[in-house]
Order: sequence, then structure tokens, then C-alpha cells
Amino acid sequence: MLKTIYLILCILGTVLPYSQFVPFLLEHGLDVNLFLEQLFTNRISAFFGMDVFVSALILFVFIFGEGSRLKMKKLWVYVASTLLVGVSLGLPLFLLMRQHKLEETTLALIS
Repeated sequence: MLKTIYLILCILGTVLPYSQFVPFLLEHGLDVNLFLEQLFTNRISAFFGMDVFVSALILFVFIFGEGSRLKMKKLWVYVASTLLVGVSLGLPLFLLMRQHKLEETTLALIS
């Protein structure tokens, strides 16, 4: 059940942010300067932008710490998903695969 929830969150975490980003790309292309200008256009949007940056940094620490502890492979995939979509994909994707690894480890211990 938990893995299903994480999978649904991965889908939502990709679709919802991209529903806002794709129209921007279609209208302006990959204009990084305009993107950053609009992201930091006022204190409230800057608040959310900085919150996401810090959350992503914390997520990277968690990915490498917990992923190494559990001997998970290809940790770069979760970093890449965070950089390409956002924390909204990187976190649930990592938690999904972490849960899979935990269940796999539990089954190996039982057998």
C-alpha cells in the first residue's frame, strides 16, 4: 500500500509542476534568466524558491546517507529526478525505491 502511495505521489509530483513549467517553456524557451527573474519576482515567490532549494539540498544529503546505508544502487537517479523535475518527484521516488529495498531486505532475512 505504501509503495502505491509513493508511486501516485511520483506521478503527481511530475505532472503538477510540469503543468506550469511546460507552458513557460513553450512561450519563452529555456530562458534561465527570465525563469529566475520570475521565480524571485517578490518576497513570497522567493520564499518558496528558497524553500525548494534548501529542501533539495536536504534531500540530497538524505539520499546519499540513507541510500549508502541501505546499499542502494544508482543514487544519481534520484538526484537527477530532483534536478529535472523537483523535490516533488525526487523525494517520493527515493522513498518508493527505499521501501522496495527495505521489503527486499526483510524478505532475505526471513528466508
